Amino acid sequence: MMKKGNKYGTHRVIEPKGVLPQPANKIDNNMDIVYDNEILINVLTLNIDSASFTQIEEQAGGDEKKIAEIMMDIVAKQGKHRNPVTGSGGMLLGIVEKIGSALEGKIDLKVGDKIATLVSLSLTPLRIDKIKAIRKDIDQVDIDGKAILFESGIYAKIPSDIPEKLALSALDVAGAPAQTAKLVKPGDTVFIIGAGGKSGMLCCYEAKRRAGVTGKIIGLCHSEKSAKRLIDLGFCDHVFTADATLPVAVLEKMEELTNGQMADVTINNVNIPDTEMASILCTKDTGVVYFFSMATSFTKAALGAEGVGSDVTMIVGNGYTKGHAEITLELLRESDKLRKVFTELYA
Repeated sequence: MMKKGNKYGTHRVIEPKGVLPQPANKIDNNMDIVYDNEILINVLTLNIDSASFTQIEEQAGGDEKKIAEIMMDIVAKQGKHRNPVTGSGGMLLGIVEKIGSALEGKIDLKVGDKIATLVSLSLTPLRIDKIKAIRKDIDQVDIDGKAILFESGIYAKIPSDIPEKLALSALDVAGAPAQTAKLVKPGDTVFIIGAGGKSGMLCCYEAKRRAGVTGKIIGLCHSEKSAKRLIDLGFCDHVFTADATLPVAVLEKMEELTNGQMADVTINNVNIPDTEMASILCTKDTGVVYFFSMATSFTKAALGAEGVGSDVTMIVGNGYTKGHAEITLELLRESDKLRKVFTELYA
């Protein structure tokens, strides 16, 4: 007889009591006990959130052994992988090992299925037994370990027509293109900051589809290399390189490219802090800024917009949008160019 668990996983919270697993300081990662509404996963790969991995890599000075030590320490202290600096986590790829009795026959999973969890590692009970490989270029870490998916947790089965590492990379940022699909209308001018990265390229493609021939897609990249890659993809009408932490310089370039009209929708995908004001200044009054980046500071964004008298609507980057996994994987099936670049970079 399995113990009964809470839908949202509060039965795993050690301290402070009464909170949900994500804000908890410590959760129970004992995998010997599986509650009736939990799914036990044999973990193969962790896809660490970009902002989190960037911070850990900088803290470790790029040393892989130190990266592994930092990650092991985070999990040892918290029972999950929530970066204490950024507060973010990531997601994982694994194989279903056990399904709680309350879920058996009620979900579309069976033991042996390979899945990607679509909830953050910052709330997922995790045990790391061994770190086997660290791929710094794509923020992925292969491990031996176990994890728990709660009843409320969302997931995607790994499709047979897309390699698992490729699917994992895309699913990690699935919320971004799905939100783009909801926000962008025909004829919109869309400004994408961090356009040459993983989520950025998906957003550029989706924005171009939604804005149509009367719209305009403008991509900002940090490096010449990513800018060239984005230009070659052909999803943007304009691509330029700039430091997004310098808002005035970015504003001046956007004024030039839009004849002073600015963007209807701005999507921020970068993994570094202090890019809030570039996003706000480059968006017209009554426009929308979507902060997908986990490096975003709500305080800086709110006070910054007030300080410059900007009446933009700001949306926090919820990593979940209904149907986001299917939408994102379909983009890779639909666009040969996108799939080729993602395969070269992430698979």
